[in-house]
Amino acid sequence: MRVLRLPGIHHDSNVVVVSGSVGALLIDAGTSWYQALQVERIKGVLDDGLPLDRIVLTSKRFPCSGGAKHIAEAFDDCPVHIHSEGQAALETGDFFSTWANRYDSDMPAIAATACMDGEVFALGDGQVESLHLPGCSPDGLGFWIENQGMMVVGCLLPRADRPARWDLPGGCLPDLIESLEKVKAKRPKAIVPFQGPAIRGRKRVNFVLDQHLEFLRSCELRDGAPPASWGRPAPTALWYTSNPPWTLEEKESV
Repeated sequence: MRVLRLPGIHHDSNVVVVSGSVGALLIDAGTSWYQALQVERIKGVLDDGLPLDRIVLTSKRFPCSGGAKHIAEAFDDCPVHIHSEGQAALETGDFFSTWANRYDSDMPAIAATACMDGEVFALGDGQVESLHLPGCSPDGLGFWIENQGMMVVGCLLPRADRPARWDLPGGCLPDLIESLEKVKAKRPKAIVPFQGPAIRGRKRVNFVLDQHLEFLRSCELRDGAPPASWGRPAPTALWYTSNPPWTLEEKESV
């Protein structure tokens, strides 16, 4: 089984291709801005003759889902899966709840299949399991790749040095804390965040998770308010920017 992260371009989320002995799936699709390029990138890393069976989305947010329709059509109309909380927004091309309006973009509508907590996608020599991770968005999903010890978490962890926002429509700080605790309970060896490099090695993973949880719990004690010194996030930002800056990368052994 092979897992490849295609780094996000500009506002795009990371896109993850998981290939097994009998098929492959895509985790997240990026925006619609670079969707044609995404198709070429995906084709370039798929083994010859291996089909892309499905697309699974961590969130309805435009940076994760905007390219789903184009990519699905490019791969024989493969099915798209999203948590039931985000299904209607995807199927109607909701301009607002997907945040497409914040990027001055349309949201391509596409039929989707509901993906619930604990759903398993078998790929022959391995599998991918969904995990409901609300907090940043009520439809948040993570995907646990057990034989790699890897979790793909989407907006729940925007980047190693960027904690998630909860002050968005549908956001919830206690849920965000609980979801990160769920991820930590899996004891992952690696985490693929919404953007930026993968977080690798249990020591580094635990450090990052603890740093995010400590920050979120401190905000909970302030009635949900982030530190005033951190500044106001940009309209398109799904994260807070740490002040002073947190460490983005640190080499650790797995």
